[in-house]
Amino acid sequence: MSEMVEVVIDSLRVSLMSPQRVVVLRQTDVERYLPIWVGPFEAEAITVALQEVEISRPMTHDLLKNVMTLFNAKVLRVEIVELKEDVFYGNIVAETDGKTVNIDSRPSDAIALALRTHAPILVNQLVMDEAGIVPEKNITEETPSEPAEKPAPGEVAGPEDEKRLDVFEDFLKKLGPDKGDEEKPKS
Repeated sequence: MSEMVEVVIDSLRVSLMSPQRVVVLRQTDVERYLPIWVGPFEAEAITVALQEVEISRPMTHDLLKNVMTLFNAKVLRVEIVELKEDVFYGNIVAETDGKTVNIDSRPSDAIALALRTHAPILVNQLVMDEAGIVPEKNITEETPSEPAEKPAPGEVAGPEDEKRLDVFEDFLKKLGPDKGDEEKPKS
């Protein structure tokens, strides 16, 4: 198995040109980001979990969590395992009856479930190397600025965070909504 790196959700961005959203994952040990296009419904499911909003009826990802709990399965981690033809592929790693099982998943669904089960999110090192973005340092700065506090999950980003994430603007202009987290073609 390839080496995996742990990531957290840095932000959830809205494309003004389409109904698509972008989940920006941040590597935990270095300043590197992985943007993944998701649909509006998946973005809503992720947002609800990030903000820990109580809803009256379970959403699909809540239902999946409840079914897994009912059958004594535990989500160990979720993984983004591959990038083929601009499509990310995910995996839910769960444990049931002492066995580890891998469940094929879209990354957006895996992330939504990870948030609900408090499972870590991992990305294959090869995927991160291929699609990860490292912000460029601003060499015109005379003095280094104080490190800005990162907003807690679900909080609105401030001006410093907006400047820090400007690196994605060019990247997102190159991509269209068809370049992200799509369902795999049926064989």
